[in-house]
Amino acid sequence: MRQVYITRLSKYLPNEPVSNEEMEGILGKVNGKPSRARALVLRNNGIKTRYYALKNGKRTHSNAELAALAIKGLFDTQLDISDLELLAAATATPDQLIPSHASMVHHELGIGNIEISSVSGSCCSSMQALKYAYMAIASGVANVAVASGSERVSTWLEASKYKAEAENWADIDTNPYIAFEKDFLRWMLSDGAGAVLVQDKPNESGLSLKIEWLEISSFANELGPCMYSGAIKNEDGSLTGWSDLDTVTWGTDSVFALKQDTRLLSENIIVKGGEFLKTLMTKRGITSADVDYYLPHMSSEYFKKDMMEYMKQIGMEVPAENWFYNLPRVGNVGSASPFLMMEELFQSGRLKKGDHLLVMVPESARFTYAYLYLTVV
Repeated sequence: MRQVYITRLSKYLPNEPVSNEEMEGILGKVNGKPSRARALVLRNNGIKTRYYALKNGKRTHSNAELAALAIKGLFDTQLDISDLELLAAATATPDQLIPSHASMVHHELGIGNIEISSVSGSCCSSMQALKYAYMAIASGVANVAVASGSERVSTWLEASKYKAEAENWADIDTNPYIAFEKDFLRWMLSDGAGAVLVQDKPNESGLSLKIEWLEISSFANELGPCMYSGAIKNEDGSLTGWSDLDTVTWGTDSVFALKQDTRLLSENIIVKGGEFLKTLMTKRGITSADVDYYLPHMSSEYFKKDMMEYMKQIGMEVPAENWFYNLPRVGNVGSASPFLMMEELFQSGRLKKGDHLLVMVPESARFTYAYLYLTVV
């Protein structure tokens, strides 16, 4: 097995940053009324600005275009994009069901034949894409690989997508959870793309990130669906997918809207991630002394205090000054978020050789966690 390095990182964030005050003007008001959940969600999540591939009610970029723009930023005259051999592209919000997301991104890149892999899912999908690229480089199958994570969720969150169900939202006073589970994510998610270049050798000049290990674990055997789209949740916790529902129900129940079971989220998201980290501390022999920078992908700053307390309990107490994340500036960009954090820190000038980074990525869809451990070389 060869050593594997992340040698370049790139991002693409569409249009101008959108403030909290501007959000509803862009996404629209459901049933013509201001959201009652918006102020509460924004107060807790800590996000100040985010980006949308949407302007004046019109799409400015497709998901595939966002990913391609981030990927193109990895290449220059020293390393031409024609040298790319493998692309692993991840997203939770593809532009269509078929063709695959990676094939659409490949087309946007305008390059020759390459191997592609599409990874679907939520936030952890980019880590799964990275692992595919990592294994290809480590095994010698490829020498130049790219993993990307991208989201174009803004058009999923437009008020028009909830129009058919809007009359049911009048029940918010007597049963606010009905509305909240669908309105919650409208004020949490945003658009953008991140990409990393993976090779078997570090940069000859400048820094690189050596991948020491990347561990991923699903808890779907223990927990039910928490964040979902294209389905309705039944009383027993199971899902009925869109293809088993009639087209009228698609609209009246906002079947394709992103939904979050916030109670299931709050009860499990920190605990299960901590359980997995504790397992890795034993398996990988890692302690807090081995972490110079902790990069947690958080959907909301609301979880930060409890995360710090839980990490302290399991013996992985990382001082607050060693945490690095950019949620307030770029928002929650799903699968792109881990790469956006890594890219910003990598370009910040703060890293020095020998530093160790621990990247934590939770996925609430049905609870999956990824931990990536890197050494600056």
